[in-house]
Amino acid sequence: VMEWDESQHFPIELWPKIAELGLTGVIFPEEYGGAGMGYVEYATIIEELSRVDGSVGISVAAHNSLCSNHIYMYGTEEQKQKYLVPLAQGKHLGAWGLTEPGAGSDASGTRTTAVRQNGGWVVNGAKNFITHAIHGDTCVAMAVTDRAQRSKGISAFIFEKGMEGFAPSKKENKLGLRASETASVVFEDCHVTPEHLLGEEGKGFVNAMQILDGGRISIAALAVGIAQGAYES
Repeated sequence: VMEWDESQHFPIELWPKIAELGLTGVIFPEEYGGAGMGYVEYATIIEELSRVDGSVGISVAAHNSLCSNHIYMYGTEEQKQKYLVPLAQGKHLGAWGLTEPGAGSDASGTRTTAVRQNGGWVVNGAKNFITHAIHGDTCVAMAVTDRAQRSKGISAFIFEKGMEGFAPSKKENKLGLRASETASVVFEDCHVTPEHLLGEEGKGFVNAMQILDGGRISIAALAVGIAQGAYES
């Protein structure tokens, strides 16, 4: 753990083992490749992992309660089969993008845009402080589809690693949780189809706030786990 932290090594080699234990799909039904457990079990898992390494704890938390859960809660059946199943099985790693340089939970500050074109949207902008920005296979991110509607004009989209115009950017040099990968993602004329729209158009920010309710539970469990580990040490 100390070696990973000091070298800022993201232990992707652990992911198959984490998947084998069912921790990549804790809160999802078995029909979608998940472990079929609830939030009490989920909080306990995050707590126990974080007693040893908060970086691993936060990776499991961000993968489950942000990216994967957004698809589970608001995705179509087709999207769940295509994206959620490999995420829950641990074959894919998930990232989730809301924060921007000028916009944290302040929706009106979101600058990333999705402009209608050729039956889909062209996305331009950037997100920062994104867990798994570099290694992530699937990324859910918010973009403005109607500026006049402010927070009700933000929509969620699913992006896939390797898509033209979608790429990771600057990696952050952090004080803690250094073995958890945190970086920026950039969208440059990235074309997405209607199949990539997640949930209803204009409901992205509202849905993101609902997803964060679950995310906050896991971060609280993470903090308790780190505190326990520190006390025991």
